[in-house]
Amino acid sequence: MDTVNLIPGAAMGREFIPKEYLPEEADEYYLRNTQVTRPLSDFRHLRAHEIELLVKNGNVADDWDDVLVTDEFDATHILNNSFHGLVRIGAVTDAALEHHDLQLPVGIANSKISSCDIGDYVSIHNVRYLAHYIVGDRCIITNVDEMHCTNHAKFGNGILKDGESEDVLITLDLINESGSRAVRPFDGMIPADAYLWARYRDDQVLQRRLGEMTQERFDSRRGYYGTVGEQCVLKNSRIFKDVKIGSHCYVKGANKLKNLTINSNAEEPSQIGEGVELVNGIIGFGCRIFYGCKAVRFIMGNNSELKYGARLIHSFMGDNSTVSCCELLNNLIFPAHEQHHNNSFLVASVVKGQSNIAAGATIGSNHNSRANDNEIEAGRGFWPGLCTSLKPSSRFASFVLLATGHYPAELDIPFPFALLSNNVAANRLEVMPAFWWMYNMYALERNSWKFGARDRRKQKTQNIEFDALAPDTVEEIISARRLLAEWTARAKGGNSGETTAEPATRAGDDSRDRLIARGHALLTGDAKETNGLLVRGDRMEKASRDAVVLKPREGYEAYGQMLHYYAAVNLIAYLEAEQGRTYESMCRELDGERVAEWSNLGGQLVTEQEVNALRRDIGNGALSSWDDVHARYDELSRRYPLSKQRHAFAVYRLLHGGEVPDRVGWRRFMEEAVRLQELKRDRVYETRQKDYKNPFRFATYRNEAEMKAAVGDIDDNRFVGQVREGTESFKRRAEVAAEA
Repeated sequence: MDTVNLIPGAAMGREFIPKEYLPEEADEYYLRNTQVTRPLSDFRHLRAHEIELLVKNGNVADDWDDVLVTDEFDATHILNNSFHGLVRIGAVTDAALEHHDLQLPVGIANSKISSCDIGDYVSIHNVRYLAHYIVGDRCIITNVDEMHCTNHAKFGNGILKDGESEDVLITLDLINESGSRAVRPFDGMIPADAYLWARYRDDQVLQRRLGEMTQERFDSRRGYYGTVGEQCVLKNSRIFKDVKIGSHCYVKGANKLKNLTINSNAEEPSQIGEGVELVNGIIGFGCRIFYGCKAVRFIMGNNSELKYGARLIHSFMGDNSTVSCCELLNNLIFPAHEQHHNNSFLVASVVKGQSNIAAGATIGSNHNSRANDNEIEAGRGFWPGLCTSLKPSSRFASFVLLATGHYPAELDIPFPFALLSNNVAANRLEVMPAFWWMYNMYALERNSWKFGARDRRKQKTQNIEFDALAPDTVEEIISARRLLAEWTARAKGGNSGETTAEPATRAGDDSRDRLIARGHALLTGDAKETNGLLVRGDRMEKASRDAVVLKPREGYEAYGQMLHYYAAVNLIAYLEAEQGRTYESMCRELDGERVAEWSNLGGQLVTEQEVNALRRDIGNGALSSWDDVHARYDELSRRYPLSKQRHAFAVYRLLHGGEVPDRVGWRRFMEEAVRLQELKRDRVYETRQKDYKNPFRFATYRNEAEMKAAVGDIDDNRFVGQVREGTESFKRRAEVAAEA
């Protein structure tokens, strides 16, 4: 236990910076004075009658000469306080501040103030200890037990101050509980930064430079004060220690806030509520944290929520995410994550956004390992069902939906938009490729729409891809089709007594290419050839039982439709982007090799080649700071729409055997795209209609009229109407594109 030292009373509020860390001819306030935006010449010493009135009103000070005020100072509003060290007080007048239903007079009452700067028209009441803080204008701070800042405050950033040893360095142990992917957090860090740092551990030059860039981003000198931005309200809370608070922040009823940066401003105010305990973290703009939450060593992205007793530890939660009630440990979570239930658990994972973890889900228990060094990797749209349990190490393609169940072994699921099931009765793993497209279209379409609609960030620090069909998922579809063809050909060979080679590990292997060609012919030919065929998959589960692909023919066709639709949507967008573009000019401009390797860099899609260039430029110093890295993200974001359209054109060619169709073929392609849009419209309606036609749903209503009054009619469904309108618009756009 640290000792309790006895110091002279006159030392309170003084000698904030140890002498060994003070530059020559500098006093302990030299950094503080650079933080104060108001000219120091605005302050004056107290006049004799003001001191007399202050003493009469129950105020005491170590030295009244160290209490400075402005010319707009009404001493009658300073009551029953003690002042220590240099205290500068802004305008105090006969006025009051109002926030919601709370009204408090401007001034300072019943508080202990130690070496602080107080802004204009501030209301400080019943603050038992306020030390080494700079408080902005029009702030309310009331009923606070302890609020102070240390000389070595880092405000949640993973840096070292002068004279500190490595053992005090704050890191986030992301993705892996063992700390083998630890990163140093900093204010302004986004999921792309964390992923770059945590993923490429073998790049030692990159790792060293990222650490150096983080340390260089901040001043290592000791002596910076804590800050509270203008128009903040901090009330009925216990402890604030080493906390940097942005403007317009609202904190009520918090238990403990320590070593934090809370970003907040007028456009995106952050709020922290009752019973909250937050330690060693960075909180983004527009965040809300309420009702007994606990977070330790964490980052929350902009416009995110943590509430109802949630626990967030050693984790990064991306922008536009909402987490309630549950427990998250050692995770890197990309934007638009939802996890709402008290008994769900997520640990040692990288979840690449647009995800939803249901009640009772236990993701990554590590119970099958001798050490806590395993991981879960899930692509965009990860959605495990109720009471699902998974074992690490496991990997999932994008938009995998897991049916409720206990999955007893490690998994590697390469099929995007698939339904995964543990069939206990048959003792086998089952996967249905393209399930979302075939049977869950309402959810698929609504997900893409809602993520964009809920993106209320004013400061969009990174461009996030919300479309379900994008280069990353499309490449997964292309790979999945090859697997379906290969495994179908092998299954057919086995059923007919033919011999086939073992699956090749290299995509260019002739034997595998022949299998894929044969499988393509089977899956697109006469259905009789594949009826009743049991298609088994390889390496999808670490178990001796079968892993079976359900409806391979339907999945193969659906994947083809998705590729067609993706290409059409993006090529239409290309033609519309600039007047005068024609089919021929599009073919010249967009033609080229298909880029097959894409990376989801924190929600932003970039090619793997661009990631490698980024790593190289960080390592060689071409990008020498995190600001430079973020500028590169912005540059890649500006290039992305055209890169996506080039990729779409390459997919268009792939669907035509590598050739570029003539105008007749282009028109047919657009006609089929319209048919697919109508198919989407109809499936959105049909999948939603099942809810309205479910006979059990009627059980809780007296009659159909009551049900309709309570939940409405499907024809009144807003999203269904949007899809219908979008379909009509798509038809018109496709007609124009077909004739371009």
